[in-house]
Amino acid sequence: MDIAAENDLVLLLSKDHKRFILRLTGGGEFHSHHGLIPHDEIIGQPYGREIQTHLGTPFLLLQPSTHDLIMNVTRATQIVYPKEIGYVLLKLSIGPGTRVIEAGTGSGALTLALAHSVRPDGRVYSYEDRGDMIRLAAKNLERVRLLSYVELKQRDIAQGFDERDVDACFLDVRTPWDYLAEVCQALKGGGFFGALVPTTNQVSALLAGLMAHDFADIEVAEIILRQYKVVPERLRPLDRLTAHTGYLVFARKVEKAVDSGQ
Repeated sequence: MDIAAENDLVLLLSKDHKRFILRLTGGGEFHSHHGLIPHDEIIGQPYGREIQTHLGTPFLLLQPSTHDLIMNVTRATQIVYPKEIGYVLLKLSIGPGTRVIEAGTGSGALTLALAHSVRPDGRVYSYEDRGDMIRLAAKNLERVRLLSYVELKQRDIAQGFDERDVDACFLDVRTPWDYLAEVCQALKGGGFFGALVPTTNQVSALLAGLMAHDFADIEVAEIILRQYKVVPERLRPLDRLTAHTGYLVFARKVEKAVDSGQ
């Protein structure tokens, strides 16, 4: 049985489906319009149990999912959403031990998912040219205890990447086609490439660039998520649909044959 302990990051789920993520500290307190819960009354409780506020309102005590953590990051920019992130992780074959470059750190939502997936022996090298974004991403990663798996680098990626023979590279930048030469230098032969862009003309420019650099196994995809109202008697789609948030482009690096001169 898993027990909530001091310093754990926990999720409190209300009856009206509001989600609150907090770090448990001795003497701390959780406040909401439903009332107050001392952290000391949560510490030592098994996950899956209901905890009541001083007003008698119940909350379900849960361990937060990676989805919860991503949606809870402090944002200063648009994030890569979980509906895209899951597909990105699979297409780039991200797992324990993977070495992956990310460019366009932003608020660090994708960085969080990459770091979570490459543990314990992998590494995420995340490039961002804005210092305020680097600081925000570091704060978000430290909150979930994942910063130790990430190297945050403030740099214009036109200057190239430090790493070589990495397993995968993902670009979330405005003109990813401008940096394909740098990507080729960093990726191992057969390595995985991915990018996210919001418009079709950007997709077209990236496709032309990938073909010019002899990438193979190219794919363009759009992920649309449709959720439903969870009422058995009135099952129907929710009124709001999370539809277009970007186009995903994937490819594999081709290692060119060396001319032996014979």
